[in-house]
Amino acid sequence: MEFNQTGLPGPTTEAVNNVTVFTPFSIQMHSFEHLVITTTVLGLFILVTIIGNVFVIAAVILERNLHNVANYLILSLAVADLMVAVLVLPISVVSEISKVWFLPAEICDMHISFDVLCCTASILHLVAIAMDRYWAVTSIEYIRNRSAKRISIMIAIVWAVAMTISIPPLFGWKDANNDPDKTGVCVISQDHGYTIFSTVCAFYLPMLVMIIIYIRIYQVARARIRKNRFPNKKKDKKKMVKEDATTTTISPKTEYSVVSNCNGCSPENSMKKKEKNSSENETVPNGNEHSQDDANAAMLQTAAEKSKIAMSRKEKLELKRERKAARTLAIITGAFIMCWLPFFIVALVPSTITSPSRC
Repeated sequence: MEFNQTGLPGPTTEAVNNVTVFTPFSIQMHSFEHLVITTTVLGLFILVTIIGNVFVIAAVILERNLHNVANYLILSLAVADLMVAVLVLPISVVSEISKVWFLPAEICDMHISFDVLCCTASILHLVAIAMDRYWAVTSIEYIRNRSAKRISIMIAIVWAVAMTISIPPLFGWKDANNDPDKTGVCVISQDHGYTIFSTVCAFYLPMLVMIIIYIRIYQVARARIRKNRFPNKKKDKKKMVKEDATTTTISPKTEYSVVSNCNGCSPENSMKKKEKNSSENETVPNGNEHSQDDANAAMLQTAAEKSKIAMSRKEKLELKRERKAARTLAIITGAFIMCWLPFFIVALVPSTITSPSRC
């Protein structure tokens, strides 16, 4: 038996039937500083995860404004993430610190199954939320018919699919050579068939669906913004034409009223007034009528400029909303891909890794 610098037994192995077996003394000890830093950081990570998801669950349950059937998906997602923090991460921290799996193989199998179950459920909940948003923005009937029963069915399907992906290794779909009692490491099933099945169903296919859905949501939102933009322009143009037509008919009505107001006059006076009015009408174009037309033209030009400025401001506001929607969807999709893609690339291509990856 060899001793390392810490004075504790070093890693030893025994050859049994040409298989390397790790003994209880084969635990690789880290320096005290490394243990403290690793335990503190990972412990804080677990604590923050637990507190955050507990707050989400409490908010959805206790806050009346959040008693919406659509938030049931958020609630179930928080439960899945809370299960990861409580059931999976503590054992993973112990395994990471010790560098050797020293618990029974059955616990390793259950640990891996819970890990795959909760992580897959978390990913599929994001897909379900994306689908719910898409249906909500494209179908009014869906919003009217969205009930607790329908959302509960979606949640049940999510957990059923996650369970279907996580339990096959418990029934033998795994590499027999990756026995933690022999290798001292607890890893996800390295069977090539199961690796393809689990990674495609748990991540690659959901990722593709999410990208397509959020692209469609963005397209629908942009189409609605533009649809609301152009009818306003047409209405403003019709309004301006109507105002122009109303303004140009003022002079004939005024002339007609001058003549018709002579009903109480004698024919001679009427003729005189009519002639007088006619002569006034002949001389008006050189004075007041030109001034009135200029004033009307100036008013129309001012109204058009104000309308143009208002439309410009509205278009800028709508463009800002459109960019904000695109940025939000890009952040959601980008964060999801950045967090999960590296892990699933490593999981799908184990040949690129020199040693088995831990869960």
